[in-house]
Amino acid sequence: MIFRNQLPKEILLVALQHLVRLLTAQSVVVHSYAAAAIEKLFMVKDQQGKALIHKEDVLPVAESLLVNLFAALALPGSSENEYVMKGIMRSMSLMQEAAVPYVPRIIPRLKQILLVVAKNPSKPHFNHYLFESLSLSIRITCKASPEAIGSFEEALFPPFQEILQQDVQEFIPYVFQILSLLLEKHKGNIPEAYMALYPHLLVPVLWERPGNIPALVRLLQAFIEKGADSVAAADKLSGLLGVFQKLIASKTNDHEGFYLMSSIIRHIRPESIDAYLKQIFLVLFQRLTSSKTAKYIKGLLVFFSLVAWKRGGDTLIQVVDSIQSRMFGMVLERLYIAEVQKVSGATERRICAVGMIQLLTACTAVFRGEYAQFWPQLLQALIGLFELPIDETVADDEHFIEIEDTPGYQTAYSQLVFAGKPDQDPFEGAIPDAKIYLAAQLQKLSAQQPGQVASMISSGLQHDAAKYLQLYLQTAGVTLA
Repeated sequence: MIFRNQLPKEILLVALQHLVRLLTAQSVVVHSYAAAAIEKLFMVKDQQGKALIHKEDVLPVAESLLVNLFAALALPGSSENEYVMKGIMRSMSLMQEAAVPYVPRIIPRLKQILLVVAKNPSKPHFNHYLFESLSLSIRITCKASPEAIGSFEEALFPPFQEILQQDVQEFIPYVFQILSLLLEKHKGNIPEAYMALYPHLLVPVLWERPGNIPALVRLLQAFIEKGADSVAAADKLSGLLGVFQKLIASKTNDHEGFYLMSSIIRHIRPESIDAYLKQIFLVLFQRLTSSKTAKYIKGLLVFFSLVAWKRGGDTLIQVVDSIQSRMFGMVLERLYIAEVQKVSGATERRICAVGMIQLLTACTAVFRGEYAQFWPQLLQALIGLFELPIDETVADDEHFIEIEDTPGYQTAYSQLVFAGKPDQDPFEGAIPDAKIYLAAQLQKLSAQQPGQVASMISSGLQHDAAKYLQLYLQTAGVTLA
């Protein structure tokens, strides 16, 4: 039981006024405790688990709260006081758009602090809350005024450039995350200042530091999503594919390689990557042969399914079979049918489902061609993906896999909560319900092949799966010819 959670809201708000005043105390102990207490008060929840104190409650003291918090950082012994900086972060998080009027005064102060601490980073928690506060300033301001992004770039690019040039390793992952946040909020073409940075992101030394990798991948994804044609032009794509190959070879970072390649498949024009597709798949199959893990197979299935959705199942089959004749049969039998139940994550499972629906209903080779023998089993696996729990079993030999050694000290990756990337719908609203989509696609296929779909279902599908499928058809209001 936490004492502050037992106090009524009225008492906490009275206490807040006194705590704001105590932030001005010269004693490091007093203003540190005051800042810590304010941060804790803003985290108190009511009986429903929601915030007890709201931004409307704080508005009467908002200005003095922020002024006194920043003033506390100027007091002797508190220039890098993590309790005060955390208080700034939490106050802005609570106030949200109510903090926007104060941002023009907040950003110069945060910038000034950043320039000082970048010379000798020594307080990890303070530094993290500093970058979180910068992220919050950008997020809440640009939500209200998207055009304000230019003022943030004008203020932050000089210190960011200095951090990158001076190779301040502790701060580089933070800089990349905030650059991603800024770039993701841009409308239209990527500004030239970002494109000038792009070639430097592919320099191998940056990718040798594990702490950089997640932030670098996200930044490259932002480049791809916001400027696919610019990235595909002038041979920029080959450097990106080199990064992908390095990531896929690593058991630790292969998922980042899949994130990167998924962005390429989703956003770059097919004609720009067609020449590379076979080589991409060769790299993927080489890794599968040399070092198969459950995590890698999950990523591979999601990627194959995304290709089936974006480029069509026939393209997926053609590329796989160009590597080895009838190889796609092994992909169906040993990967999709045998392993898809192990895929975790709502979005990842949804991508797999839609990819499997494409293979089942839009690929002649799977429905009545050389891979038709797998059609009922693939449908069975798809219904299992919808209805059965995730298979969390791990192969016995995987317990003995060695994690790559990382020699020497490496800066760990610290994700910024308030610079987080929002979830994206890979289907952009086109498929709100994969079960209904399956029913509609089966009905469309059965209209083209009267009697055949129903026959294959009745002869090849297990009883429980057939009942589930009938429910999908009823819910969608369709019947099979």
